[in-house]
Amino acid sequence: MKDVVTRFAPSPTGYIHIGNVRSAIYPYLLARQNNGKFILRIEDTDRERYVEGATELIEDTLKWLGLEWDEGPIVGGDSGPYFQSERLEIYHDYVRKLIKSGRAYADPTPPEKIDEYRKICNEQKKPFLYRNFRPEKLDFSFKEGVPIRFLSDPKDRKWTDAVMGEMAAGPETQDDIILIKKDGYPTYNFAHIVDDAEMGVTHVMRGVEYLSSTPNYLALYEALGLKAPILVSLPHILAPTGNKKLGKRDGAKSVTEYRDDGVLAEAMLNYLACLGWNDGTEQEIYTKDELIQRFSLDRVQNSGARYDETKLLWMNGQWIRRIFDKNGAEALYNKTEGFWPETAKSYSDEYRLKVLSIIYDRLKTLGDLREMTGYFFNDPEIDTEMLKGNKFLKKLSEAELEDLMKKSIAKLSSVQDWNEETLQDALNLLLEETEQKPAVLFSLIRIAISFAPFSPALNLTLNVLGRETSLARLNAVARSI
Repeated sequence: MKDVVTRFAPSPTGYIHIGNVRSAIYPYLLARQNNGKFILRIEDTDRERYVEGATELIEDTLKWLGLEWDEGPIVGGDSGPYFQSERLEIYHDYVRKLIKSGRAYADPTPPEKIDEYRKICNEQKKPFLYRNFRPEKLDFSFKEGVPIRFLSDPKDRKWTDAVMGEMAAGPETQDDIILIKKDGYPTYNFAHIVDDAEMGVTHVMRGVEYLSSTPNYLALYEALGLKAPILVSLPHILAPTGNKKLGKRDGAKSVTEYRDDGVLAEAMLNYLACLGWNDGTEQEIYTKDELIQRFSLDRVQNSGARYDETKLLWMNGQWIRRIFDKNGAEALYNKTEGFWPETAKSYSDEYRLKVLSIIYDRLKTLGDLREMTGYFFNDPEIDTEMLKGNKFLKKLSEAELEDLMKKSIAKLSSVQDWNEETLQDALNLLLEETEQKPAVLFSLIRIAISFAPFSPALNLTLNVLGRETSLARLNAVARSI
């Protein structure tokens, strides 16, 4: 496809949810795949729902995900302004064209009267269509403080949706919708059509909930003499139960909350791109470049995709290991700022890098570092009940535990060159000398130095902690038994 122009046009009304971000990912991928243009536009005409700082949150989230925009806030461009609140004259010019051609009118009907019309329809069990109550004499003029409505021309309409296929709707789906509100701001139904036309947008991707409004949009394109862009309806992201659209109450957090919990941008992008799309293979882990290469609209499913946080966290763990294995320990370490225990601040980058290098393959999120690495930065509180209650150690008497601890301390104290290999050799010799099972011996030493539910391989943990710390902790536990 040539000259592809797509856009992401969020409203700054609060946090960015999962479905909203997916509506940015697909147009971004399509634009990049075709060497086209990806535009960020802020639809801030609903002043009552406007939230201070929400625009910055949108920009920050897109940057974090690597969805850089070619035109829009910050970067500028030829199609600005990129805030709808700064484009009011453009909308007014378009609505004047419709008024001049007899396709829009000023409607001073008060809201309470419209409520009466709606009540009549409810009582008659008929769908409410304002065009059935429009004033007999229409005012074809532009007046400040008075809503401007579209003069509809209801008829059968057909169109092709790139995901949903061939679509059709009857006259009952079209109405005299409001174009300009009494405060002078346009409605979404009008503004996005004007903006997309002015910005040369070729593909309009949005949630399937807008499908029912498409006949009204087509009527507006027709009345304005505009060619409709390619329409792409994205199915809902469903709650884990699969029976409704995903919402806050279903446990899904905002994208920024997942970021703060330690989910990587690479994993979030990967997961959301594949939530309702696949390339026909069994592959699950995709880089951004691979997604750009393989994305296609004909592989976007036309039914809802079930949100699965467990799958997201699994994928995040895969990405943590991938970054470490492919790009090196430092590449992953550079992403861990803010996720370490508070006590880790007094330790060097070199030491924390060593800790990360032996624990990274157990992480589901970077936030797990806080819970999993505390004993590397602070001597753990001795818990003899945890030691004696361990499933591998509870069969041993106190005398046997004490004897095993003394032999462990003696053997490890004899290690001169303290490293992974010599420590493993010493542990293997200790197994032979004590004739104990690894689960028993290693559980004793592991708990004594960490008092944590788990730790990496014992020789690796001892090596990172160092000789002095390891032996001091073992001796402290020995005295407490």
